[in-house]
Amino acid sequence: MNPTAPDTAAAPRAIAALPDQLISQIAAGEVVERPSAVVKELLENALDAGATQISIRLEQGGIKRIAITDNGRGIPVEQIPLALARHATSKIGSLSDLENVATLGFRGEALASIASVAQLTLITRTASAAHAWEMGALQSSPVPSSGATGTTIEVLDLYYNTPARRKFLKSDQTEYGHCAEVVRRIALSRPDVTFSLTHNGKTIDHWNLADMDKRSAQILGTDFSAARLALDEQAGPLRLHGYAGLPTASRGRADAQYFYVNGRYVRDKLLTHAVRSAYQDVLHGDRYPSYVLALDLDPALVDVNVHPSKIEVRFRDSRAVHQFVFHAVTRALSQTSATADGQVPAPQPAGAMPWHSKPYTQQAGFGQQLGGGVAQNTTAYGALFGDSNEAFEQVAVGSQWQSGLATGAAQVPQFSGQPATATQGAEFPLGFALAQLQGIYILAQNLAGLVLVDMHAAHERILYEQFKTALDSDAVALQSLLIPVTFHADAIEVGTAAENQATLAALGFDIAALSPTTLAVRAIPALLKNADAQSLARDVLRDVREYGGSRVLVERRNELLGTLACHTAVRANRILSLPEMNALLRQMEATERADQCNHGRPTWVQLALADLDRLFLRGQ
Repeated sequence: MNPTAPDTAAAPRAIAALPDQLISQIAAGEVVERPSAVVKELLENALDAGATQISIRLEQGGIKRIAITDNGRGIPVEQIPLALARHATSKIGSLSDLENVATLGFRGEALASIASVAQLTLITRTASAAHAWEMGALQSSPVPSSGATGTTIEVLDLYYNTPARRKFLKSDQTEYGHCAEVVRRIALSRPDVTFSLTHNGKTIDHWNLADMDKRSAQILGTDFSAARLALDEQAGPLRLHGYAGLPTASRGRADAQYFYVNGRYVRDKLLTHAVRSAYQDVLHGDRYPSYVLALDLDPALVDVNVHPSKIEVRFRDSRAVHQFVFHAVTRALSQTSATADGQVPAPQPAGAMPWHSKPYTQQAGFGQQLGGGVAQNTTAYGALFGDSNEAFEQVAVGSQWQSGLATGAAQVPQFSGQPATATQGAEFPLGFALAQLQGIYILAQNLAGLVLVDMHAAHERILYEQFKTALDSDAVALQSLLIPVTFHADAIEVGTAAENQATLAALGFDIAALSPTTLAVRAIPALLKNADAQSLARDVLRDVREYGGSRVLVERRNELLGTLACHTAVRANRILSLPEMNALLRQMEATERADQCNHGRPTWVQLALADLDRLFLRGQ
């Protein structure tokens, strides 16, 4: 027998109650993962105490020192010992309170857990007290101290008594980065509170009381503030408000996504999936949207007590919440920024108050339809890009744009190059075409100045939305080919066509096998009648083969429709007449998501007269 081997036959250890100190350290392992967790818990306590000014001072990334001072209500002297005890809180007192949590903190574990792994000192004063009181975690009672109304909590030498856990911390700079991110998240949700962040004696960030418009611009930068859509919608007990970043302001990482539930920052898979789904057909698959969104609902409808760090939540009706968030963001992205002045709609100021106190307003925009997609003529638009103005006139005269912006060709060609009137500017926010640049861009004039349009990207979005509308209503019109287009196909393509006739028919294709090596395209969607039938058929068969007939109509539908739209959209160096260019502008004004193509690229930009004046130094 090996004398150094453990004695596996030894009697098992008897069940015994754990010491209080060990219990506290076990709890601390869940609550205090790193310095940023300490910062989060203390900031939440400060906000729950009604603070309007909070100062955060860190040393060595928070490992050496964390000191947070607020001007909240303070703690009465007789309650200070309880504040440092485990499971002692003023925020809940019954199971009913736990099921209706309206505060950020509620468990009563934070201070006790922090005190078990660090040297904690609390200094607090209420408005009615003659002076402040101070108490350390190892003291039995508070002692008189000096200080203003509010509370200061100082945490020194995190994990000084558990060196094994301290080894798992990263560098000071890394830990500071996590702390700073926590401060940004909380500051972003409370523009009505002044925050100051100091690291190693140097003030890093300071945010004065502001409205949400300004606070979000300060924290997320001017790039986000210049490319976002204001969002505020309500349905029953649910309200979603905040800012959704434009697809053109997407990022390579998901590091600018902030979602709050009743004022609490969360990383919830259900909410993330709902927002991501809303962006799916305006954003490239490798890009991530930026957003700051807040969901307010009855606390009884959400359980916040499902994760030690309270970063996850569970909804009573998760499907309803998912659908509400998805449709609200989708409607916001369906707006276009074509307004009377040609600029992106100015975000509504949130006011110097918490998000959950803001009044409800709903943003409106061209092409917005609360019930879903914009109904459009799905068969006539291709004729607008015919070879003659006669085709344009015949189609435009008989067309009624759903948005009510134009009701006939006669209105559009009348523009003679003179400055548009205010009435015309309101009716036609993208203005009137002046010329075509290098066969790629359309130059148009509106009340604000010059509009530049990428004609291929714009036409691609129009066709894409029309195809979606037609497919959703099972109304994809077929265009039979007078002479079927035949092409050589391999056995897999022939088999795919034979096995997926129903899927192909739903997409508007009639593809039949003439022989084991030949396919014939007998009909294509009417919207795509000007496309190359052979290359179109090959691409459709490839997608159907790769993803399966049923999946391509559900999971991969947007990618497939994007391929079809790209095939048919007007190409570079295609010379358009002024009526054709104006027809494209009018259709953009009536199309959802017309600001971006389905790959997330912008379709048009506005150059205001002031911008042009600066280029030529006018008035300087």
